[in-house]
Amino acid sequence: MARVSPEDFPDPAVDSTLADKAGQSRAVLAGGCFWCVEAVYKNLEGVSSVKSGYAGGSAETADYQTVSSGTTDHAEAVEVVYDPSRITYGQILKVFFSIAHDPTQRDRQGPDVGRQYRSAIFYADGEQKRVAEAYIDQLNKAKVFDAPIVTEVAPL
Repeated sequence: MARVSPEDFPDPAVDSTLADKAGQSRAVLAGGCFWCVEAVYKNLEGVSSVKSGYAGGSAETADYQTVSSGTTDHAEAVEVVYDPSRITYGQILKVFFSIAHDPTQRDRQGPDVGRQYRSAIFYADGEQKRVAEAYIDQLNKAKVFDAPIVTEVAPL
């Protein structure tokens, strides 16, 4: 559990800057049941779409029944499409860590247990990786949570 409220949650010290022009970027995040994470981002200012799916495994086994069996390396994930001139990648991650899930639970979220429910950030490029790793380090050093963050940072 977080030791601070979402309102008092620290901003990322390392973040991308707001883009000069409107456009589309995406963040792929896993934090337990994808429908729960999806609901958090649906009405966030600067987000144009959120889609549930799977990340971290092969396309051939990316279906609900197979992933739910626990025999794949997929995570239930969401793709958040956002306008980088209105919201930064770090701000997307702030919502992920402060509201969307508990990043200190390994391979589970509440009653949902299994590797498919793990906490993970799937980065698209070096900048996303840099921001994600720096923010996790910042939150751990500040002891924002009662336990260390176990969120995986992996390539998409």
